[in-house]
Formats: sequence, C-alpha cells, structure tokens
Amino acid sequence: MATIKLDRRDVQILAILSREGRISKAALAERVALSATPCWERLKRLEQAGLITGYRADVALKKLAPHVEVFVLAELDNHRAEAFQTFERAIDRHDGIVGGWALGGGFDYLLHVIAPDIDAYQRLIDGLLAQGIGLARYFTYIVTKPVKTGSPPPFAALLGEPPDRKD
Repeated sequence: MATIKLDRRDVQILAILSREGRISKAALAERVALSATPCWERLKRLEQAGLITGYRADVALKKLAPHVEVFVLAELDNHRAEAFQTFERAIDRHDGIVGGWALGGGFDYLLHVIAPDIDAYQRLIDGLLAQGIGLARYFTYIVTKPVKTGSPPPFAALLGEPPDRKD
C-alpha cells in the first residue's frame, strides 16, 4: 500500500477536522494559513487517499435516552481463522455492538456495547451464545461515567513532529 507524503499543514488539517468536523472550508483554510483553493485541494487529496474516512457528530446519548454502555472482553473456544471470521461476521450484524477490536494477549476481542438497559445487554449476549459463534467466555464491564472520550489521535507525535502547543 502506497503511503501519502504529509507535510505540517496536512497534519494540521487532519488534527482540526478530527476535533471540528463541521468547520467550514473557509475557516479551515484560515486556521492552516492557506487560501481556500489550495486548502480544498489538500482536503480532497486526504479524502481520496483514505486518510479521512468520514465525518460524524458526537451525540449526547444521556440526553437522548436512558442507556447502559458496556465493554466486553470476549474469548473464543478455538483460534482457527474461520472461527475468528465467524465471530466477526456475527458481531457485525448487531447494531448494539458499536465497536469491536481484535486483541493480542489473553483475550480475543474487546467489544463496546450500548443498550437501553442491562436486560437488553444480557439478551444480546444470550443471543450471541445461542448462535453458536464460538464465544467461550465473556467478561462484562459497565461504564459508570465517561472520563475521556473522543480525543483525536496525537498526529504530530505519530509522524515524529514536535507537538502543537495548546495555549
């Protein structure tokens, strides 16, 4: 896979958009000290290269509806490639599973679940167990309060550049 060469302005664009996805193109251009057309061309290049995969809103679920947020450590009963594929296809079909990561180490997956209540969460887990998708054990961790969420990646550090100062 070819990598795209990024300069400091590209990194600034990515950092700003990761925090402020709705920023206008004119305001973005001003923030990175470019005129509108070159900024727009950079933005299109970053999108076409697949570095920007989408734009979305962070929704305050607490204000929308009662819910529980749960992290689940999952362990499969075998570790053949087809077992992982079966499990991944199964969890992809559940809207309540909003995030999932394959892990190295003692557990196979970390799942992020949002459900209306604990009973709904347990029904989801019971359904996964009943499907026979290889789920051997799971460990439930209920979120009691968010402490830090939605922080953008440390772009400059990842690219070996000095960090931007926060004044």
